[in-house]
Amino acid sequence: MPSPLLPMKPDALKEIFKNTKPIIAMIHLPPLPGAPRYSGMSVEDIIEYGLRDAEVLKSNDVDGLQVENIGDYPYLKPDDIGHETSSILAVMAREVRKSTGLPVGICCLANGVIPAIAACVASGGKWVRAAEWANAYIADEGFVEAIAHRALRYRANLRAYDVRVFADVNVKHGSHFIISDRPFEEQVADAEFFDADAIIVSGTRTGAETPLEKVVRAKQATSLPVLVGSGLNADNAENLLKVADGAIVGSYLRRDGKFWNPVEPERVKKLMSVVKKLR
Repeated sequence: MPSPLLPMKPDALKEIFKNTKPIIAMIHLPPLPGAPRYSGMSVEDIIEYGLRDAEVLKSNDVDGLQVENIGDYPYLKPDDIGHETSSILAVMAREVRKSTGLPVGICCLANGVIPAIAACVASGGKWVRAAEWANAYIADEGFVEAIAHRALRYRANLRAYDVRVFADVNVKHGSHFIISDRPFEEQVADAEFFDADAIIVSGTRTGAETPLEKVVRAKQATSLPVLVGSGLNADNAENLLKVADGAIVGSYLRRDGKFWNPVEPERVKKLMSVVKKLR
């Protein structure tokens, strides 16, 4: 393990999850009020939609759940995300937590870390996912900057220190050319130095496999736990999780591997059977 860049703190994954190599399964929500594809679905029906997937995931032994407004494409930049989004994420996360008893986190697209922290405080959420914690990149939404300096001050104002930050490095769906003069390992170190609690590495798009080499390089560059952020499945889980400390899994667990479809129990069982053998 590399020497830490800040005073050591407890391992966030060990504090949040009961098992090693935790699998965090996604609660992918349909388009929410205000989104271009919002169909008029009531908030009650949106909650029921999410709870159905949550119960299937829990019954097949995933370790945690992450609520995400994936249906709100094309996504807004952080300062444009409305209160209607963070409020529904909070309600959904609270209902999922109460229904399943599992640890719950929130990902508010795109890079809506501050709304996600607010939603965690309201719901009892344990972590947020940050697409760009340090540095900057060109995302589908345009230029997206680091949010750490603002998000950590917001978290401090709320005294919400138990809400952890799982930070992407070289996140999917974007170009990182503008910081390409900085090696990947330095970017991982930047996220640690800006006080993230875990590092996430991913492939190029939602559902795209995370290269094993990227996981290895991240582990060599940080003292923080490293999560696989995309593309984990029953076929590659053994190789990736021999190195990574856990994974966030969405598309693979759904029918035909499509993020908009319902969770398919057999896919969850197949993945978890592999993971359990690695523990």
